[in-house]
Amino acid sequence: MAGHSKWANIKHKKAAQDAKRGKIFTRLIKEITIAARLGGADPGSNPRLRLAIDKAYEHNMPKDNIERAIKRGCGDLEGVSYEEVRYEGYGVGGAAIMVDCMTDNRTRTVADVRHAFTKYGGNLGTDGSVAFLFKHCGQLLFAPGADEDRLIEVALEAGAEDVINNEDNSLEVITAPYEFIAVKAGLEKAGFKADLAEVTMKPINETVLTGDDVVRMQKLLDALENIDDVQEVYTTAVLVE
Repeated sequence: MAGHSKWANIKHKKAAQDAKRGKIFTRLIKEITIAARLGGADPGSNPRLRLAIDKAYEHNMPKDNIERAIKRGCGDLEGVSYEEVRYEGYGVGGAAIMVDCMTDNRTRTVADVRHAFTKYGGNLGTDGSVAFLFKHCGQLLFAPGADEDRLIEVALEAGAEDVINNEDNSLEVITAPYEFIAVKAGLEKAGFKADLAEVTMKPINETVLTGDDVVRMQKLLDALENIDDVQEVYTTAVLVE
């Protein structure tokens, strides 16, 4: 079943990401460093690193920055050592929130995340309290008006798990996380360029918020996004203005 106002919500998310573009290089460098440390320097055998490099190039990051981040991750250059940590909680209206961070100081990070939750009407939960409400997957979203039959044919042939026709007639292609690159390439080869394409934590069910709850929830999400150690914020909330 498709979500409410899917296209409007995705456009809003893109606008929010564009607004924080000043921080995007820092977040991408952290992701490349961690990916290289965990899986090695070869993007051909390290899908997570390949995804991170592709995203870096999409944001016009210089090649030298990418190469330095890989070397730092592999220990060839000195630098700050980051670790991944995930925080889970609830926001306005009981909507679930997951916050993925990369930090060199867990004490600082959890304090910042807890402060944001508390200040803006949320509650920081325990590990696993909301993770089951999300699916780790690749997501490619196409604006209303795309050729549905052809898109389905190409996507499934390229290895997609599903194609969803949302209520607003936008089309959503879902992939396994590490099939994302191949499916995206197959779609682009056939002339389908997604308006949003990412590996994400997709809500299994959504919590629709309206009225004042939208404003309150957006303040909480913005506060979490603005924490330096935060990489991604995922929520089951759908904000209907």
